Amino acid sequence: MAVRQAFIAASPKDVWAALADGGRYADWVVGTRAILHEDPDWPAVGSRIEFEAGIGPLTLRDQTVVRICEPPERLEMEIKAGVLGAARVAFQLIEWGEGTVVIVDEHPLRGLAGGLHGPPGELVLHLRNRLMLRNLRQVVHDEREKRTPTGQTKPAEQT
Repeated sequence: MAVRQAFIAASPKDVWAALADGGRYADWVVGTRAILHEDPDWPAVGSRIEFEAGIGPLTLRDQTVVRICEPPERLEMEIKAGVLGAARVAFQLIEWGEGTVVIVDEHPLRGLAGGLHGPPGELVLHLRNRLMLRNLRQVVHDEREKRTPTGQTKPAEQT
């Protein structure tokens, strides 16, 4: 299992808002190029996002399905990547002082990715998830920057 954690200087509610915004999924999930479909009730259990993912010229159409949703503390998803198989990705948000500790736990469930599970695969997942958490931190920061000190969203022309 590849487990990583990061501190984000924002409330669990603000971090959850980023996780719950399916339209921003490609902004923080490493390898995601475009969102092709988002169920309107995302991130309700059973809802899904279809997206295009890839590295260089290689492109796959993948799907993420929510398996557990307990706002604003826990989100668990199954990423289905065709021939590569499927993986479980779980986020836990823990309020920590003025911020949030985000723990991401990812491991393959089945398919080719499951067969390659071991130290080299763990290293790749750790590096990927480190970057993913950095991206998530930036998305949360960007959303907080759009707000005034009172928590109101700034008019579009000021963003």
